[in-house]
Amino acid sequence: MAMRARHKIRAPRKALDDFDTSWSTLAASLREIHTKNASSLSFEELYRNAYKLVISSRGNDLYECVKDLEREWLENVVRVRLAASVSPSLLLDRTPADTLDQSNNERRAAGERILAAIKEAWEDHQLCMGMITDVLMYMDRVICADHHKPSIYVASMCLFRDCVLRAPMRPDSDVSLLDVLKSAVLFMINLERTGHIIDRQLIRRCIYMLEGLYETATEEESAKLYLTVFQPMFIETSRDFYRAEGERLLQLADAATFCRSASSRIAEEGERCRFTLSPLSERGIQGVIDTELIEKRIADVIGLAENGVKHMLDHDRVGDLANVYVLVARIDKTKTTLTLAVQRRITELGDEINATAKTFSHPTPTPKLNESHGPGKKKGDDKDKPVNQQTVAAVKWVDDILNLKRRIDDIWKRAFESDQGMQTSITNSFSEFINSNARSSEYLSLFFDENLKKGLKGKTDSEVDALLENGITLLRYVKDKDLFETYYKKHLSRRLLMKRSVSMDAERQMISKMKMEVGNQFTQRLEAMFKDMAVSDDLSASYRDYVYRMGDQDPKRVELEISVLTSTMWPMEIMSSKDGTAQLPCLYPKEIETVKQSFEKFYLNKHSGRKLSWQPSMGTADIRAVFRRSDGKIARHELNVSTYAMIILLLFNDVPIGESLSFEEIRTRTLIPDHDLIRNLQSLAVAPKTRVLRKDPTSKDVKPTDQFFYNQDFQSMFTKVRIGVVSSAGNKIETQSERKETEKKMNDERGGSIEAAIVRVMKQRKKLVHSQLITEVLTQLASRFVPDVNMIKKRIESLIDREYLERISDSDPPAYGYVA
Repeated sequence: MAMRARHKIRAPRKALDDFDTSWSTLAASLREIHTKNASSLSFEELYRNAYKLVISSRGNDLYECVKDLEREWLENVVRVRLAASVSPSLLLDRTPADTLDQSNNERRAAGERILAAIKEAWEDHQLCMGMITDVLMYMDRVICADHHKPSIYVASMCLFRDCVLRAPMRPDSDVSLLDVLKSAVLFMINLERTGHIIDRQLIRRCIYMLEGLYETATEEESAKLYLTVFQPMFIETSRDFYRAEGERLLQLADAATFCRSASSRIAEEGERCRFTLSPLSERGIQGVIDTELIEKRIADVIGLAENGVKHMLDHDRVGDLANVYVLVARIDKTKTTLTLAVQRRITELGDEINATAKTFSHPTPTPKLNESHGPGKKKGDDKDKPVNQQTVAAVKWVDDILNLKRRIDDIWKRAFESDQGMQTSITNSFSEFINSNARSSEYLSLFFDENLKKGLKGKTDSEVDALLENGITLLRYVKDKDLFETYYKKHLSRRLLMKRSVSMDAERQMISKMKMEVGNQFTQRLEAMFKDMAVSDDLSASYRDYVYRMGDQDPKRVELEISVLTSTMWPMEIMSSKDGTAQLPCLYPKEIETVKQSFEKFYLNKHSGRKLSWQPSMGTADIRAVFRRSDGKIARHELNVSTYAMIILLLFNDVPIGESLSFEEIRTRTLIPDHDLIRNLQSLAVAPKTRVLRKDPTSKDVKPTDQFFYNQDFQSMFTKVRIGVVSSAGNKIETQSERKETEKKMNDERGGSIEAAIVRVMKQRKKLVHSQLITEVLTQLASRFVPDVNMIKKRIESLIDREYLERISDSDPPAYGYVA
């Protein structure tokens, strides 16, 4: 079989144009594009020529030739033209911040000319390279893929960066066009900062150029020329500017102006970054302001004596305080500097309130006409101060604090944006100065007492609720809540027994609020007092039915309304004499003694085994009095008096008209304690509007030698006359001696509370180290009072002595065990 030879079929070789000829034609066309003479060019033909060179494996040569052409164009034409546009004034060695130079107008004009020239050259380069890139599209695709080179557009941008911007403009100088551009832009920025108007749009277009150029051909975002070249210098010059600005404002402006200027600068720089420079710089420039204008200066601004935060707080400058808060919050999340200034001022204002209350309750005595002073009286003695004045001072103290709190709360909401950290510091400040007043618990209780007796008259339910809630707010600040309970219980007892409360609903509402605030244990005794009063009302009604059933229809019989009190629930001091000893029974008139014995029989038959102890110092009576005046007229009045005053007045039923009883006779026939007897006789014979008795000699003081007459000429425009007891201290400020007695009783009660807390903790834990026991006891008792650590240690020793606790030997640190 014959074999035929195979013949390879080869494609015919394409005739290739000479590269130099083709490139010469293409280069001429590219130059036409740069000189804006491209209207006669056929871009399709140019594309075809470039395509042929690429497919003839000369693409890499074409790429390099285009780069050389662009380099030549940029170096010999563009850079030379731009260098010629640079004014000599731009080449002087001056800082960009030097905006007060006499030639700044010339410098600005020169700067605007070069910026406009650079902008135009850049935009022309972009436009031309866009057209050239279209012509060389196929070359870009092949070269970038095969040789991993940047596109010709990117390469030409790098050439613009290196040949135009960064290359020295003149052989004899190192100054580049980029240096001139940065200096001109920064100069104009500082011009604008000092109040001049600049061409923002022109600067923005130049910044676009810096944002569009990169340090590397791979064009990473962090390598933008704007970030590497312009921004560092912008931040540095800005730092210098704001350092000087801070010094200037601190020397020339007040605190409010400083803060307004700083806030304005912050907004201004933010707007500048968004519309003139680049948003990339906003964080950096804000950091410069925060450091130079705020962090380094704000403490001095806040502390300015004449117009700082203290002045703003005193004059309710809410807007200025809001500016301070916003500025401080930028540099410190805890606002420490501002917080300390506010705390300090609140404490100062609180101390002023405390001092005012002390001064107000101890006014300088001024002699009054027709006022006699007894022998031995010391004008400055605390116990001789006008007690009503002291009460007014107590109520004023609370009102002043509430007014201050309302002001501070308003500032806190409107200026400090309800900042929780600020609220904590404000709370601590109020607590500090409130508890620095040793009488804070007493004052607060008196505030409630005065309002619940008369201050709520005419108020709506919402106003009553607001008033009580304000008082409860202050109670939160009081550390010694057990001491407040002691005073409140004393004042409440007098309101209940003497029926002084404006509204029992308000009284119960107050108890409910206290229970919510400090717990059920706090109000347990107070609620028991209300329960006693309710039971007493029922008891009084039952006694009236009992009398009716017994057939006693005497129209002159004394009507009895009784209050039976549980001795453990009511304050014992109101049931004692002034010196603290138990009150001895006084002698009642026959008609009163009869009713007294009748009720005792009724009550003890109903509750066998109980004991009644009568407390005349806490009772009141309504008696009818007839006055036969010297002019022949007869006047009848219904007198509301204390039980002691009733006993005294009934003595005069057996005294002939015109005759008298001496102080000694009244004391012997009634056995009323001297302190109460003097007070009641002063009420009946000395007080100007209630002189039911007449005293001889006429004086303010009651002495053992005084004589008392029934005052037939007594006059009053009211049928019902209430005669209060003079200088009744039960619902007024305590004297120094009374306060010491209260503190002694309170310490005794606290000792029991501390021991109970220790036992509760140890019963649960069985074994505990000393320090932890102290901590847990303090935590348990914090809601009622803050015990002294030494007192806790003493109670621990006492419990050890009584074998409730035992020391654990060889324990380090010291520890205790519970004895079951």
